[in-house]
Amino acid sequence: MTRNGQRLLMLIDDEPAQRRLIAAIAARRGWRTIFAGDAEMSIAQLGTPDGMALDAILLDSWSPEADPTGLIRELRTRRPKLPILTLTADNSVAAAVEAMRAGATDFLVKPLGAERLLAALEAAVGGTSAGELRPLTEKLPATLAFEDIVGAAPQFRAALAIAAKAARARVPVLIEGESGVGKEVVADALHAASPRGRKPMIRINCGAIPANLVESELFGHEKGAFTGAFERKVGRFTDADGGTIFLDEIGEMPLEAQVKLLRVLQSGEVQPVGARHPREVDVRVIAATNKTLAHEVEAGRFREDLYYRLNVVQVTIPPLRDRPGDIAPLARHLLGRIALQPGLRPLGITDDALSLLVQYDWPGNVRQLQNALFRAAVLCDGDALTRADFPQIATLAGARSSAPGSPASLAGASGVTLFRADGNLRALEEIEADVIRLAIGHYRGRMTEVARRLGIGRSTLYRKLGELGIDQSAA
Repeated sequence: MTRNGQRLLMLIDDEPAQRRLIAAIAARRGWRTIFAGDAEMSIAQLGTPDGMALDAILLDSWSPEADPTGLIRELRTRRPKLPILTLTADNSVAAAVEAMRAGATDFLVKPLGAERLLAALEAAVGGTSAGELRPLTEKLPATLAFEDIVGAAPQFRAALAIAAKAARARVPVLIEGESGVGKEVVADALHAASPRGRKPMIRINCGAIPANLVESELFGHEKGAFTGAFERKVGRFTDADGGTIFLDEIGEMPLEAQVKLLRVLQSGEVQPVGARHPREVDVRVIAATNKTLAHEVEAGRFREDLYYRLNVVQVTIPPLRDRPGDIAPLARHLLGRIALQPGLRPLGITDDALSLLVQYDWPGNVRQLQNALFRAAVLCDGDALTRADFPQIATLAGARSSAPGSPASLAGASGVTLFRADGNLRALEEIEADVIRLAIGHYRGRMTEVARRLGIGRSTLYRKLGELGIDQSAA
């Protein structure tokens, strides 16, 4: 860090406007930015006092013809441990593979949102990633049905069961959960299982739209409605007519826009900016947030009436640290999907590596897990990932206790907790119920296979479901 406590960022970019924008954004979190206009200048900067104190580098791949990989390799050779992020217009797995093999820590896609940049910078210096290395939700586009979503933890399956039941109705659904838990995956499954599944699902990140453009983006505007409205724009609600609109990060929506969204939910009509008459739309709303909206309401940052309109059905996705038994099957599932991407290949994963992954708390949840697997798969030279392929996770997991009583030792890789928090064993029927739920989740609801693996008949299995109060869809 610089002497006054600021972090220091080198931005390699030849566009003055972009330089000013990124420097202003970075300054919000105490970063000071120095500039280099090209590869030669950036290498020279490394030898200066500022260059010696760098905390991160952000490289803009400023033209389609530019090949930043050579510069990334050179920077990585000179500063092996310095985080290097690339900024690109190419949102593809191939671009990620190429940049990472050259030595990039992470990459960001234009247009660049302020929060995304700040999160990526903070994560990079913390030894993780928060940029565009998101193969599950962004790079691997295939929608998963509810029965294909990996996870056997009871609280996770219960959340999926609520979503599955809500899918058939038109009512709004609010999905809450920490960043990276898979809210968009659940929203996709919910839409696909609904009667609107053949219609479009329009996605909006409420936190990425400038406050003064939210109304125009959602509801549209007429030509000449305001300065800069050179042509008519159809809003996203109109695009979603007959289908679903997914409002991600709904907690970031400005209060003024919340009022207008409430009117749409109440009336079923949208009125573009500058239009004389409203238009009726038939849209199912799914909203998601990494905040607890009830707390946002109490703090005055979210409208109470809108909260109750959106929260007809609430689905709360538990964090990955609360379901350690899901980590091993999730890792294998994600590796299978990653292997289908350009430039990558099928890989196994050793028990030792899985043990390491289970020991870690995953503050970034499934997204962080997939990022770690993606990075390891890109750089792996063998046929299976080992503990050595996860040096960052090994460092971060470091001092976590493995003594009896820790979450990892209580749950283990099975996902079945044997002891209560007070150290006493749980009741046998509670453990049996968890084992049955885990088996149903593991074998994707194939009850004949579940019964066979548990060593009981199908009739006995169904009897136990009733006796133990297990909802098959929740399991």
